[in-house]
Amino acid sequence: MLGKRQHRGEWGVVPDGAKRNYGSRRFEPLPTPHAFWYLALCALVVTGCSSDGRTPLVIYSPHGRDLLTLLERRFEQLHPGVDVRWLDMGSQEVYDRVRSERANPQADVWFGGPATIFARAAADSLLEPYRPSWAGAIDPHGRGRGDLYFAAYETPVAIVYAERALKPQDAPQDWDDLLDPRWRGRVLIRDPLASGTMRAVWGMVIERGLKATGDTAAGFQWLRRLDAQTKEYVLNGPLLDQKIARQEGLVTMWDLPDILLNRRDGLPLGYVFPASGTPVIEDAVAVVRGARHRDAARAFVEYVGSVEAQLLATREAYRLPARLDLPADSLPAWARDVRRSMKVADVDWDLLAERGAEWMRYWDEHVRGKGR
Repeated sequence: MLGKRQHRGEWGVVPDGAKRNYGSRRFEPLPTPHAFWYLALCALVVTGCSSDGRTPLVIYSPHGRDLLTLLERRFEQLHPGVDVRWLDMGSQEVYDRVRSERANPQADVWFGGPATIFARAAADSLLEPYRPSWAGAIDPHGRGRGDLYFAAYETPVAIVYAERALKPQDAPQDWDDLLDPRWRGRVLIRDPLASGTMRAVWGMVIERGLKATGDTAAGFQWLRRLDAQTKEYVLNGPLLDQKIARQEGLVTMWDLPDILLNRRDGLPLGYVFPASGTPVIEDAVAVVRGARHRDAARAFVEYVGSVEAQLLATREAYRLPARLDLPADSLPAWARDVRRSMKVADVDWDLLAERGAEWMRYWDEHVRGKGR
């Protein structure tokens, strides 16, 4: 049996025998060849049901072990006939995999990632309409056209620094501070091509330049200057966190829930909300078109946005709920503090959904590694 990974992550396939001793499986990513994980997944899903007779519910998600395990256990308590199985990977990787499997869908639910990527999936006919009962409790912009996806959480991005090396006042306080010569060779970046979080930040930068100058050149020039500062584009989020904690780099940018979970677990990471504003990602959920277990998939989407699940994720996994009808005093102190202190950037998410893939291709071909 393959070894179990010990950190939150965004790659490969691992059956986790530690979950139960009667045959239920969970999948997690490791950096294995695509053919290996695809064949392993197919072999497990094709069985059609758990060894104990329950209905398997396959979820693709970037949300990591903490949140996925939390919701898995509670959902299975509420639905004892369902065996939740999840694959943890970057949200762009989820999109790529769902698209490649469209003729023979393996996933039932896509749980997590920017609504901009879900909008692309909707345009590609990869999602199935389903309107949960809580749809009216979220912002209208968080409701995908045709009821194809809905925002479940709001995910802010923060500037992150090595807490043992830098005092809070010495860390970058805004996006442009990352271009200061003092940070040259000390910036680490999660590889943007596989990460919906980083695609959202890159899109914000390019769109900001477009608003100011009428052209995307200003944004790409900013990213070229950041490229000159960057020591490494890191394979996944957990590795990024570890490298900053070990001071292999001193500063980065990453999503707030992951940083708060790592701080809870003892990693010396500090964070700053950029003074000019930070993108707050509409983190969505959807039923995959052609899902083999449609009823279970719809029940999971219904559960994710329920008051119980929203508060559970907020209190235990540092997720800001997308629901607008939760009383402020029901939220933990950290969530109230974030909403008070964070300035939300004005981002044209519809434009990012329309042009983001094109911008990322240009960045990869003409900016990555060219700033030095």
